Amino acid sequence: MSHTFDEISDQLRKRHRKSSRLKWISMGALGLAGLFLVLFFTDMLVKGLPAFQQAQIQVQVDYSEQASQLSLAAVDEEVRDLVSRGFLRTIPLRMQNDPELLGISRSEWVLADGQVDQYLKGHASRLGDDAKARVDRLAAEGRVELKFNTTFFTRGDSKMPELAGIMSAAVGTVLTLMVTLAIAFPIGVMTAVYLEEFAPDNRVTQIIEININNLAAIPSILFGLLGLAIFINFFGVPRSTPLVGGMTLALMTLPVIIISTRTALRSVPDSIRHAAFGVGCSRWQVVRDHVLPLAMPGIMTGSIIGLAQAMGETAPLIIVGMVAFIPDVGTSITQAATVLPAQVFTWSGEPDRAFIEKTAGGIIVLLTILIFLNATAVTLRKKFERRW
Repeated sequence: MSHTFDEISDQLRKRHRKSSRLKWISMGALGLAGLFLVLFFTDMLVKGLPAFQQAQIQVQVDYSEQASQLSLAAVDEEVRDLVSRGFLRTIPLRMQNDPELLGISRSEWVLADGQVDQYLKGHASRLGDDAKARVDRLAAEGRVELKFNTTFFTRGDSKMPELAGIMSAAVGTVLTLMVTLAIAFPIGVMTAVYLEEFAPDNRVTQIIEININNLAAIPSILFGLLGLAIFINFFGVPRSTPLVGGMTLALMTLPVIIISTRTALRSVPDSIRHAAFGVGCSRWQVVRDHVLPLAMPGIMTGSIIGLAQAMGETAPLIIVGMVAFIPDVGTSITQAATVLPAQVFTWSGEPDRAFIEKTAGGIIVLLTILIFLNATAVTLRKKFERRW
C-alpha cells in the first residue's frame, strides 16, 4: 500500500512530537529527582549543622571537700541548673585523679545543660522564664556561648544530649568493616577467579552463578536473620559485637565483590592469556602474574563500593543486636559495639528534641564518609583504568 508525501510527513511529525514529549518527560523526571536530592541535603544541613555547636557556660568551679561529696556544691546556686549534670558528676572523679585540685577555685568553660543549648539555638526548650532570664543575662556578659562541639566527635552515646557523641559508633564501624573486608575480600576474589578462570561451563557452575546474582538482590534483613541463626545461635559468636556484625555484612558483601571481580577479570583481553600460555606459563601463573594484576583496579573499585554499601546498612545489624547503648569506646572485635547507622537509628527514637539535631548530624557524617568512599572508588577506576 503506497502512501502520499503528506501522509508520510504527518507520520514523521507525530513521531517527532512523541520523541519530544518523551524527552521533556525524562528531563522533568531528572529535574524532580535533583530537586528532591537538593531538598534532602538542605533539610539535613539545616537540622544537622547545629549539632556541631554546643552551648558552654563560664562558671566558678570550687574544688572543695564538700564538692567531693556533693558535686552540686562545686558551682554557684545561680547557675547550678544551667550546667550539664554530666559535668557535675565528673567533679569527684577529677578530684580523685588529681588530688592537687582540692582547695582550688577557678573559672572554667563547661558544658551547659541540653535545654540551655536548645534555647540558645532558638529551638523549643523546657526552661522556665527565670532560667531564660539568667541565660540571657549571662549571654550579655559573654559567659554563655555556642562553641564547636568537640564532644560530638570524642565521646560515645549518652542519655543526656549534650554529652552524646559518635566516637564509639565510629570505632565500632571501623572494626566491623575490618572484619567484613578480611572475610569477604579474599573469599570473594578467589571465588570469582575460580568461576571465571578455572571452572568448567556446566550445569553446576550455571546454578552457582544464578544464585550469586540472586543473593545480590535479596533484602539485607534476610542476611541479618541468617547471621542470627548461624553465627549467634549455632556457633555461639558473641552478640552485639563487631565480629558477628562483620561476618553478617561479609555475607551481604560477598555477591557484590564476586560480581565486580568477575567483570574486572572479563575486561582483561584474551590476548594477554594467550601470550602468557605461549611462553610456557601454567594456568595459575597466567592468572596470578598477568590477569589479576591487570584486573586489580576494577576489583578494588568493586570492593570499595561493596564496603560503602555495607557501611550504610542498618537492618541486618539490628537483628544481630548492634543497637546497644554503648557509652564507651570499644577496643576489640569481641566487645559490645554499635555502628553509625544503628546509632542514628537509636537517636531518632529518643523523645528529647535535642536528639533531632544529633540524628541529622550523624547522617551528615555518614553521608560524608559514603561520598568519600564512592569518590575514592571512582578516582581509582579513572586513574588505573586501561582501555584495550
